[in-house]
Amino acid sequence: MINDIKKDGEDRMKKTIEALENAFSKVRTGRAHPGMLSGVMVSYYGADTPLNQVASINVEDSRTLLVQPFERSMVQAVDKAIREADLGLNPMTADVIRVPMPALTEETRRDMQKLARGDAENSRVSIRNIRRDLLSDIKELEKEKEISEDEERRASDDIQKLTDKYIGIIDGMLETKEKELMEV
Repeated sequence: MINDIKKDGEDRMKKTIEALENAFSKVRTGRAHPGMLSGVMVSYYGADTPLNQVASINVEDSRTLLVQPFERSMVQAVDKAIREADLGLNPMTADVIRVPMPALTEETRRDMQKLARGDAENSRVSIRNIRRDLLSDIKELEKEKEISEDEERRASDDIQKLTDKYIGIIDGMLETKEKELMEV
């Protein structure tokens, strides 16, 4: 029973880490990567559709993304969607769309760093909330006399170690992202 609770908690913590990775992929560094356009929605026959479902997104060079719509008639709609996505990108359109990455200024880098820190802090809070839920589940088991006091204490220590492990992972990811952002 205790192992089920710990397993559930670890699964939830892993999902928090995945969500942080996803959030970090959207924080722009100086290099181009297709994940930057993952939130862009294109009006495709009247329905908002994710960009990666109407076009292929590739890295042409370290500072340019190449977006190739699957249908030629979609070039203008894709161009418009990228411009309106509030990413600070200005695509160049021909048969394909080239999206050059503007150079990051010191101020922009600091803003991106603040965003990354905010995402990391939200993840830490999420991990702590998961810990709180797990500890209350363990306390409930002890209260109902399904486990002993020693088992409750041991499980609480294990949950704290698990929490510390995932907080450490988040801190490491943040440190790596900050280094990436400050590279010129």
